[in-house]
Amino acid sequence: MLQLENGRPKDLTGRLEREIKTYDFLDKLNIIYKRVDHEETNTMEACREVDELLQATICKNLFLCNTQKTNFYLLMMPGEKKFVTKNLSAQIGSARLSFAGPEHMEEFLDIKPGAVSVMGLMNDKNKRVRLLIDEDVLNGEYIGCHPCVSTSSLKIRTEDMIRKIIPAMEHEATIVNL
Repeated sequence: MLQLENGRPKDLTGRLEREIKTYDFLDKLNIIYKRVDHEETNTMEACREVDELLQATICKNLFLCNTQKTNFYLLMMPGEKKFVTKNLSAQIGSARLSFAGPEHMEEFLDIKPGAVSVMGLMNDKNKRVRLLIDEDVLNGEYIGCHPCVSTSSLKIRTEDMIRKIIPAMEHEATIVNL
């Protein structure tokens, strides 16, 4: 049975460095967050039980790039919302967008497919990835995201994400309407 815990795990045995780094980052900022450990969830369907427990806006996180693979984007949008590429392309002034490959995901965000999360931006030291947030994500009190692994999920206040976490990662969010 899944259980919501306060903050980082007490025992870090078997946890990946990228996950521990996420907890260190949040703790350094004095962010209050809840965490649930679970089986690997790499589809929206697999997330439903976790979603119910978190009671947060669970984001679909898409890692995108332009055709030339020179511009990269992390799009946060509500999980139930349909993604239409041309609607986004027009808003951000980019030609065709497609999904970026796992090699870029690991290089820029230190994340593997299935664990894409806004938290990966803390690893984007060269600011190669532009953060895009659908305006509907901002309507919820909490955001649910992975701590850079797909076997845990976090519940973080939306206000903390926008006002503290994203600025501490030295990124700005572009708000889009999908």
